[in-house]
Amino acid sequence: MTIEAFMQEPPKDAIARIRTEYFEMPGLKLTANQVRRLCGLPVEECERALEVLVDARFLAQSRDGAFVLRG
Repeated sequence: MTIEAFMQEPPKDAIARIRTEYFEMPGLKLTANQVRRLCGLPVEECERALEVLVDARFLAQSRDGAFVLRG
């Protein structure tokens, strides 16, 4: 697998970790940096996972940039 293909591959472990946190705490409202620290993820992996979760309509990004569980 090339580095380009790896970078395009959705980070499944990161996605699962973030989903778990939001399922366990439905009122959670975190910035990308807070999600990254909570889940112990590298910056790029966290950003890609959040992008996938927003695209999948699992999370929404509020006007202040925080990520919340989509209602």
